[in-house]
Amino acid sequence: MYFVTGTDTDSGKTLISSALLNLATRKTAQTKITVAKSTEAKTLGVKPIASGCIETDAGLRNSDALSLIEQSTISLDYNQINPIAFKPAIAPHIAAKQQGVSLTASGVVDLLPLEALNSADFALIEGAGGWRLPLGKGQYLSQSVQQLAQQNDVGVILVVGMKLGCLNHALLTQEAIEADGLNIAGWVANQVDPEMSEIEENLSSLKELMTAPFIGYVPHLNEATSENAAVHIDYSTL
Repeated sequence: MYFVTGTDTDSGKTLISSALLNLATRKTAQTKITVAKSTEAKTLGVKPIASGCIETDAGLRNSDALSLIEQSTISLDYNQINPIAFKPAIAPHIAAKQQGVSLTASGVVDLLPLEALNSADFALIEGAGGWRLPLGKGQYLSQSVQQLAQQNDVGVILVVGMKLGCLNHALLTQEAIEADGLNIAGWVANQVDPEMSEIEENLSSLKELMTAPFIGYVPHLNEATSENAAVHIDYSTL
């Protein structure tokens, strides 16, 4: 099981999460064909907290959560994939306060479909914002990951949004994750700024400075689909 976080809100967590699910579905199916003559791959992605949801006849829906659903083979009710949904595209703890909702680290863990996540061949939980996403009253989403890791095997995948300032953001995020006692299973460089200067030099610097395994560089894509991003990620390192 993996928790996907980013260096900031627009780092591309959903694109990378969807690409990983796409890869896992295909790789696991290929393995099962060889080993057990079965093509069924059980993959699941969830997004426990999401802001910027749209109203539908079925209730609030979030585009990030819907992308994860599209790439998952395990089918669950939407509310199990995205149990905490807010309409305003603002920080979740502010949206929660406006609506009189209390967010806690343990409460987020309680809402996760753990049985389904643990039964999957590949499962991921996509965070919101960065590693230190506030939940309010001095609590953070990172504490949810810490609590989850106490009884589950959880690795963190860090998505580095490649733009000016990413070196500082990536290193500080790595330090915070490791200080919290979590293992970074790998990091992905995702080019969010199509005009970023010296992209190769910055990427080279990150490879030298980051201690976690490098699992791919996704260039800026004209068509940012999970399939197009997947070809740039080395799933075998996870």
